[in-house]
Amino acid sequence: MTGTPTRSGASPAAAAAPAARAWRVVLERIETDLLDGTLRPGDRLPPERELSATLGVGRSSVREALRVLEVMGLIRTGTGSGPTSGAIIIATPQGGMSALLRLQVAAQGFPFDDVVATRLVLESAVVEALAADATRSTADARDILVAMDADDLTVPEFLALDAQLHLALAEASGNVVIAAMMAGLRTAIESYVQAGAARIVEWDAAAARLRSEHHAILDAVDAGDGTRARTLVHDHIAGYYEAAGLAPTAAGIPNPTRP
Repeated sequence: MTGTPTRSGASPAAAAAPAARAWRVVLERIETDLLDGTLRPGDRLPPERELSATLGVGRSSVREALRVLEVMGLIRTGTGSGPTSGAIIIATPQGGMSALLRLQVAAQGFPFDDVVATRLVLESAVVEALAADATRSTADARDILVAMDADDLTVPEFLALDAQLHLALAEASGNVVIAAMMAGLRTAIESYVQAGAARIVEWDAAAARLRSEHHAILDAVDAGDGTRARTLVHDHIAGYYEAAGLAPTAAGIPNPTRP
């Protein structure tokens, strides 16, 4: 597939996909083409606009799916209009990589407690590793914080940046497996975060608190304080779910500050 999608028309399910899950429609489509050999290394994906129209999703959802595939090392993206522009397949999923792609689909049905507990384990490891790494760079995460500090963001815009911030930290850790797992759990995480936001009455106050917590986490990482960073990220994630009335059972959330 070098110029147009291999299957014409958007399916009714794709057209009706909620915004929080629309990027998964794109991922499933590309995943299928990769696994069945329709797409091979060297093939170029259609432009964002074309994929968006064909699959019946927004361009932001297309970009999100492509970002996941790039994190997994399956595509390379380039800007401009030359021969290296756009998204090009550079690898096919095999073994564990194929399983991680399947995780994108399966994660939506995972038990809530398990998703939150796994996220806490992964993100605690991420910030601790970053804090201990003298060569770390949190520049990308800092850029996202700047964007999140805008006071005219809609709730969906804020939450999209929030999700990107947490993924940026995972990517900054240099652990491609953790980054891929975080990307794989993105759908499940996003669905609960969106549901939680709808339950928060005083959203402006909650957003201000989340901004403050994000800054504190990055400050601890940049200061090399892994213990504080772990505690802050735990309290940040668990606190959001509790404030939204979605708190999992206590047994499902490990607390790194307790033995």
